[in-house]
Amino acid sequence: MKRIFIASAILVLTFSLGLLFLIHAQSAETEGALQNDPAALAAAYRHVEVASVSDAIEQLDGKRMYLSHRMQAIAPTKFVGFAATVRLAKEENHDPHALDGMLAAIDAGGKDSVYVMSIEDGENIAGMGGLMGTAMSARGFAGAVIDGGVRDVAYLKKIGFPVYATGMVPSTSVGHYRFAGSNLAVTIDNVPVRAGDIIAADQDGVVVVPREEAVKVLTLARQLDFKEHSMYAYIEQLGSIVEAVKKFGRL
Repeated sequence: MKRIFIASAILVLTFSLGLLFLIHAQSAETEGALQNDPAALAAAYRHVEVASVSDAIEQLDGKRMYLSHRMQAIAPTKFVGFAATVRLAKEENHDPHALDGMLAAIDAGGKDSVYVMSIEDGENIAGMGGLMGTAMSARGFAGAVIDGGVRDVAYLKKIGFPVYATGMVPSTSVGHYRFAGSNLAVTIDNVPVRAGDIIAADQDGVVVVPREEAVKVLTLARQLDFKEHSMYAYIEQLGSIVEAVKKFGRL
């Protein structure tokens, strides 16, 4: 039994050292290199968990930058990209061009963009559907976050385009809303989002990372991930979460 425990302890230690080596290797990336290489920054964020990113922001800044449970994914997903923001204002109209800017914002985006839409009183209005999702997918968008509803969900699932929204509704914004701007500061589920901020999403939810804080948040999130992943085997072997938390200081 003692030999088994020693062997298990060695396995845990080896796993932890391997992760530690990976953390140090990743930390070797300079802040300037990541800040000046959006593709590398997005790729780095894809390897950390959203929960760790959320915790990192709270520990560093004392802020809540995650979206609440109101925002739900139409299917299990994980994506990271940079916010391309759009705002819709409530206005009954018969103007065929009222939403032209909403569509132009899609055509102006590209790889690693995340379409972030604020809709005034939008819970029962579909901010996007299959046509917009197809266009975003064709242009390489990472995903979409809609502070309102979404429709054509079956088709969006079929093409594998990830969307977070407040729910599924069959309604339209046409005739009821007007484009009120793009690439401007918006508020999504009481969280401020600016164009270019990092949007990270997985099955735990969505978190917004201010662009100027992206590297320091990433560094701490990696450390938190390392601790948590090291704890799993430790807890399994000892059967004690209390001892694991004492050792690693992570919960």
